[in-house]
Amino acid sequence: MDGQKTKRNKIIFYTASAFLCAGILLAVMARKIPGMAEWYARHIYPALVSVMGRLFGLVPFSAAEIGLYLALICLFVGVIRLLFRTVRRRDGFLKLPLYNRYILFLSAAVLFFLYEANCGVNYYRVSFAESAGIVTDAYTAGDLKQVCVMLSEDLARYCGQVERDGKGGFRLREDMESQAVQAMYDLSETYPQLRGYFPKAKKAAFSGILSVQGLTGVYSPFTAEANYNRDMPDSNIPFTICHELSHLRGFMREDEANFIAYLACMKSPYPDFRYSGSLMGWIYCMDALYQADPDAYRELWDGIPEAVKTDLRENSKFWGKYDGKAAEVSGRVNDTYLKANGQEDGIRSYGRMADLMTAYYLAREK
Repeated sequence: MDGQKTKRNKIIFYTASAFLCAGILLAVMARKIPGMAEWYARHIYPALVSVMGRLFGLVPFSAAEIGLYLALICLFVGVIRLLFRTVRRRDGFLKLPLYNRYILFLSAAVLFFLYEANCGVNYYRVSFAESAGIVTDAYTAGDLKQVCVMLSEDLARYCGQVERDGKGGFRLREDMESQAVQAMYDLSETYPQLRGYFPKAKKAAFSGILSVQGLTGVYSPFTAEANYNRDMPDSNIPFTICHELSHLRGFMREDEANFIAYLACMKSPYPDFRYSGSLMGWIYCMDALYQADPDAYRELWDGIPEAVKTDLRENSKFWGKYDGKAAEVSGRVNDTYLKANGQEDGIRSYGRMADLMTAYYLAREK
């Protein structure tokens, strides 16, 4: 019996070591071999998304979210049992059985490998802007205002085409997950680098946890799932779903995911998506305009329809409820994570959305 246990433990240990080494190899190659990450993102990663996306797409809920909570429960129960055993032994020695240690090692190694295979390598691929020929040169406050004017015109056009509740707030129609997938497929006809399989995004069952952290959505590299916060204002949702789906094409930079989401929303035939894309694009660009030219900002704010202002106030009111320590800590963690993966600006990289939008619109005007 002891021989069988030893053999079993060796198999687990060697399997875990193989996953760990494979993950480290991917990480080193992506950072050190020019072109490797781009080749991987175009040829290997799409196959992984196709298989894992279809597999976990059979599950009607977020497998990553439920798996995380189950893991936390198991960890809590395991710690309690371990403490109880230690007390009963009266020797004061906290010791985890060898088999359990190997299982933890295996779990950590597999998760690390999946992270690198489905996320980490992609941070070092060619940017979407470069592959699409979008050059973010320097621009003036006047250029930025011009873009904001166009976005304001789009908002005025689309705000009357969407459904609204009794208080005048924007309310989504049904089946937005399927519509978002179709929007991404439609966009991929213009940008071939976005071609591939898109699973439907999933609502987070415990969206309140995301709200507390100030998160609109999360991409899970462990299950190739796009998850979104179902509690946030409806105006955020179409844009957020497309943002998370863009990560499934290997574009991990947050500013580029935002830009792709905007393009997908504007490509959609559904006014809900065009309005959501216009609104979120307007917010990013207007934030930049406020820093560059406050007077121009106030001029454009005064000119937008009251229905749009209602949605903006609802958005501010919702996220204002969660301004606190948890959101601050989450922001710091996200900032550290982004910097560790080559995004030197950290969470400030979200703001580069305005640079991409301005470059895109100015190129169209030429």
